[in-house]
Amino acid sequence: MPFEEDNNPGAINSPPSSPNNDLPPLSPAMKKSASMYLNVRMPQKRLRPNVEGTTDVGEGSMSGDSLYDPTEKVQDLINKVKDPKYKTRQLFVEMDVLTQRGEDMEWREFARWVKYEEKVEEGGKRWSKPHVASLNMHYLMELRGQILDGVFLKDMECYSISQVVDHLLDAWIANNSLDPLLRRHIRALCLKSHRHRHERGRPEDKKKNMKRNNTSGDLVKNQLDVPGGMSTAPSAISLSSEAGIATDNSELSLNTMEEDSNKKTNERFLRKIPKGSEVANIMVGEVEDLKTTLCGLVRLNDGRIIGDISEVSLPTRFVFFLLGPKGSLLENEESARCLSTMLVDEVFREVAYKARELDDIIAGIDEFLEQVTVLPPGEWDPKIRIEPPDKVPDQNFRKIPSKAHLLGEDEHAEGHCDPDLVMTGRPFGGLINDIKRKLPWYLSDFTDAIHIQSLASFVYIFLATLTPNVTFGGMLGQETDQYMGVMECILAAAVSGVVFALFSGQPLNILGSTGPMLVLEKIIYQFCKDNQWDFLPFRFWIGIWTAGMLLLCVVFDLSALVRYITRFTEESFASLIALIFIYEAFKKLAEIAEVDTPLQLHPKPGPILPHCFCNFTPPTWWNSSMPALPLGNETAKAFNESFCLMKSSEIMNSSLEGTLAWACKPLFFVPDAFLFSVILFACTFFVAIFLVDFRNWPCFPSFVRSLLGDFSVLIAILSMVGIDALLGLPTPKLTVPSKFQPTKYYARSWVVNPLGGPNPWWLALAAGLPAILATILIFMDQQITAVIVNRKENKLVKGKGYHLDLLVLAILVAVHSLLGLPWYVAATVSAIAHINSLKKQSESTAPGERPSFLGVREQRVTALLVGILSGAAVFITNILKVIPMPVLYGVFFYMGYSALRGMQFIDRILLLLMPVKYQPDHIYLRHVQLWRVHLFTAIQIVCLVALWIVKSIKGVSIIFPLLVLFTGVVRKILEVNYTQYELKYLDDLLPSTKKHKKNDETEHIAHDKISAIVADNHYMKFNSNGSFSDGKASFFINDEHQEMPPAYDNKAFDAGRDTKL
Repeated sequence: MPFEEDNNPGAINSPPSSPNNDLPPLSPAMKKSASMYLNVRMPQKRLRPNVEGTTDVGEGSMSGDSLYDPTEKVQDLINKVKDPKYKTRQLFVEMDVLTQRGEDMEWREFARWVKYEEKVEEGGKRWSKPHVASLNMHYLMELRGQILDGVFLKDMECYSISQVVDHLLDAWIANNSLDPLLRRHIRALCLKSHRHRHERGRPEDKKKNMKRNNTSGDLVKNQLDVPGGMSTAPSAISLSSEAGIATDNSELSLNTMEEDSNKKTNERFLRKIPKGSEVANIMVGEVEDLKTTLCGLVRLNDGRIIGDISEVSLPTRFVFFLLGPKGSLLENEESARCLSTMLVDEVFREVAYKARELDDIIAGIDEFLEQVTVLPPGEWDPKIRIEPPDKVPDQNFRKIPSKAHLLGEDEHAEGHCDPDLVMTGRPFGGLINDIKRKLPWYLSDFTDAIHIQSLASFVYIFLATLTPNVTFGGMLGQETDQYMGVMECILAAAVSGVVFALFSGQPLNILGSTGPMLVLEKIIYQFCKDNQWDFLPFRFWIGIWTAGMLLLCVVFDLSALVRYITRFTEESFASLIALIFIYEAFKKLAEIAEVDTPLQLHPKPGPILPHCFCNFTPPTWWNSSMPALPLGNETAKAFNESFCLMKSSEIMNSSLEGTLAWACKPLFFVPDAFLFSVILFACTFFVAIFLVDFRNWPCFPSFVRSLLGDFSVLIAILSMVGIDALLGLPTPKLTVPSKFQPTKYYARSWVVNPLGGPNPWWLALAAGLPAILATILIFMDQQITAVIVNRKENKLVKGKGYHLDLLVLAILVAVHSLLGLPWYVAATVSAIAHINSLKKQSESTAPGERPSFLGVREQRVTALLVGILSGAAVFITNILKVIPMPVLYGVFFYMGYSALRGMQFIDRILLLLMPVKYQPDHIYLRHVQLWRVHLFTAIQIVCLVALWIVKSIKGVSIIFPLLVLFTGVVRKILEVNYTQYELKYLDDLLPSTKKHKKNDETEHIAHDKISAIVADNHYMKFNSNGSFSDGKASFFINDEHQEMPPAYDNKAFDAGRDTKL
């Protein structure tokens, strides 16, 4: 039954009573001219005729409530209707227009909406590019009046389009909007066949379409016995004598629907629509016999297929008919476009699903009108199609009740980290919470890895970490006299990778070698060498002390201190590591021109100067008692030079009875090798960047672009390896040890004896002092990287595990100390690369909408496989040795560049070079003065430069961990010069129990004013100059300096709230 608003069906939406009933009704032209209102309340609902002396104005009704506020009514509806029956779903909106086709008529697809509007271009051969719908304010108001005068049928039990049409016809006749004599004529038109754009021009469908059209035509001919020469829909005159004929044609319509169900739907377009979506069918037409406009909106009680009326095979939930007199088609099309656009609006769509009466629909339209931005006609051409934006603002603020929105706490007031990251006050409290949080996800950490993206990530991260391990091992071997070299680094990567992947709280972190740890290892070895102590036993006790201190951090929940690591410290440290990667990539590339394939600039005729080096020849007893040393190029060079640096007297007095001599190796100039290495380096970088950005290109299907993006680095490496092999130039190749044994196997074993050697017993106790510095460095390295990985921008859902990570790391430090392996911590750049390689994007996106970031594929398998394959690298040397080093240096460059992309710190540095008119519309530029943004950036640059200098100078590099801590102190000092409001946009707020006094004063003033407004239940407008004014206008001019949309200035003003624009 149609929805009736009072007990008199004939009085539904009847015209309002007038003080002078003798006045003639307004003409259509006069009515249109009176439908625009300026600076007044929205048009109220028409008054119903009442019995004298009584009133039917209900509580809170639109006509009787002088404080009618559509926003509050919409918020109340959205937040109170919780019935699962009215669960809001995504909508696909299809708009069909009644069109003449030959001698018959049909519903032809005119436009469609998933999120943005698409129109059928002239000629009907192609769809337009998706664009933001440009709506006319006049037609928005016209639609409001048409729906107010029409009928709204809610929760109808219909199983075919004919049943929907019958209910609408009954309601229109009961509403005195339709002459009963026109019922069958209108019904026949409403049941005409539907033709969609993807069906046109297909020869195989012509026969089916002819049959369907003949069936639709026979629907009228057979029942009305119209002469055979008349093929168009019957007129009102021909129907006048048939008023008494039965109107139940549902059975015939159902037969037609069964025949139409064999039509092929647009399955390709269906992939663009989110799963679980429903359809809203909008149908517009003009009928010659109509005198007034017929408007009807039907909401079915459940989504179901009601016939072949949609382009895609999705259930229909809403049906809207708008039929007008001859000559009104263009106007009705614009009104229908307005409704279609509103149905894909997040808030109005929810109103349409949950509306309990027609007043709710009208309130939804009024709320939509409050959010509309009007463009001056002389400054914009409505024919220009607006490109869909890259990012749209969140609409949740339109759903939040005003009082809760005003008085709610700021989500950033308590810092930026996990609210569970607190000191529990009991031993191992944080660790227990981490285990409880991560244990339910443990099985899914393996099943979620079943995706092709995981394979691409594994190969990329393995090659991206193997190169630093080999390079770091070579440098570490030089600094420690080969006590720890390439083989030790490879084994350390395998052990730490497998253990951390299986038991850590955040397996997305990748443990690896870092520059600060290399500095620490070098300091410890030099200290032992100067005092003639055994290096590995002393390092063992430092590791045990460090593991114990890290364990104490776990016991007392000291990982909760990462709440004080804000974006300022994170980005300073991450930028340093990324710049180190970029610097090392170019440095290693330049070394190719000096050692491997020398580059001779401005060459002169003649031979090239030979490369001379020192060569130590061991005595005969050495060769007979010791096996041959499997030394690589770097290792042999360092081994020989270590003897060359000894004086002749030292060699004679030592037990070594070998000979020392300089040898020279003739070099041959290869003119193309170095330049080809540069080409490989650059091409690896640019191919990887291009394929990653190719995801957003309009070329090729989305799954192809996604696949190329996932395997971007692997494709770049394989293509460059193939080109190198094809040309055959002598570029340097990756060198990996081929035997599983310690680098200095003749002087050490795989297990360290902590009590052996000449070391005094008290060194075990004295090792606690350097262990303090090691603990600080490991803690900061690990936790800063963990904070970067766990940032809310990555949308991780399985929780954090700072305490559990630190426990696993403490165990690994102890194990590595016993095995004589380097200490590995979370590598910032590798972890960021791992995150980027596992990012998920929406598989189905609306036409015109960019793929949305869904989060990261959180699993343990990729890190586990990287660890396993790192240990097996010695067995696949024949494969790895074909990879040119310039290609891996290009991967280095790509990793550093990727880590810098998207950093707010880098964006602010670029602002220093841009004129104001070209600066992007960053959110912090709206709320913080530009010179203060530049000052904040300059301070952060000074901190970055200081970190770089301290790291690079050997004499002071020992204080590097303390300087990283000092960046947090600098961030705290900044609160003296910057308000909390400014720091909220430039950085993260530090957790504190009290807000800054200066900010409290500002917030209390605004809070008191708003509280007074809420208490008085009187709505006022907050102006951009900070004052309040009475009155609530219907439309506002947008002010670019306002934080909130102007229509919400009287409800949503909060000096410390992030609008997420």
